[in-house]
Amino acid sequence: MSETAPHVPVMPAECLEWLAAAAGKLVIDGTFGAGGHSRLLLEAGCDVLAIDQDPAARATADQLQAEYGADRFRFQSGNFRQLEPLLAAAWGERRADGLLLDIGVSSMQIDQAERGFAFRQDGPLDMRMSSSGQSAADVVNDMDEAELAAIIYRYGEERHSRRIARAIKAAAAEAPITDTARLAGIIQAAYPGGPRRDHPARRTFQALRIFVNDELAALEEALAAAGAVLSAGGRVVVLSYHSLEDRIVKHAFKDDARYEVLTKRPLTASDAEQETNPRSRSAKLRAAERRAS
Repeated sequence: MSETAPHVPVMPAECLEWLAAAAGKLVIDGTFGAGGHSRLLLEAGCDVLAIDQDPAARATADQLQAEYGADRFRFQSGNFRQLEPLLAAAWGERRADGLLLDIGVSSMQIDQAERGFAFRQDGPLDMRMSSSGQSAADVVNDMDEAELAAIIYRYGEERHSRRIARAIKAAAAEAPITDTARLAGIIQAAYPGGPRRDHPARRTFQALRIFVNDELAALEEALAAAGAVLSAGGRVVVLSYHSLEDRIVKHAFKDDARYEVLTKRPLTASDAEQETNPRSRSAKLRAAERRAS
């Protein structure tokens, strides 16, 4: 099965369990995407506020609202780092009973070559989830070599970051890099030989995507804001897909006195789910509960 084929929610049963999903509860789906988790929450009887900065999410959100009604499902276009104003705009003074964050790029976005997220598909080098602001092409063409290497090292945890940045800037000096296939090829040619598990471009593409969308800072801000929007006993469930994200979630839950950690260790998808939904293979689920005081 293709890694980009399914638009299937990751760890669905676990998300519902740790959110304690039940009729009448209001749950914020901060990463709406293709709407898989939101639909499950609605089927469980929850009211849902869905948030997504991707303009493409609006059509699916409109379908869900038509199906379930505006009294149960509402959508706000924006970044989940803006939890407080987005919740207030949708539901007034009502507080949430749960927050779900499924971090990173969705399979839906990867499948769209024109979005520029995938190193295995040729398309414009974009990577912007909101389709506005600085693109990945702007970063690789305009940023100097040292800054680019630092981004690749920090956000991609790529040990060959300097070598890759040098090759990118040399190629950009000859002609601007504007498509994903060319960038992937530059990285692959620059990478040392020998056996490897992943495509040489995977970590660099990850780093550029995280930087362009300011993903780690947004996650930190959302977890801090959750303490303000959740009612006592409200739960936060986060699905992360690499160590940088998981580390932020772990420390946010541990260091914020408003949270009681529910998962001492991150949970992973079952073998059966990993077989049928490849995106779940790297998923880690952590959950916490908002203390009463």
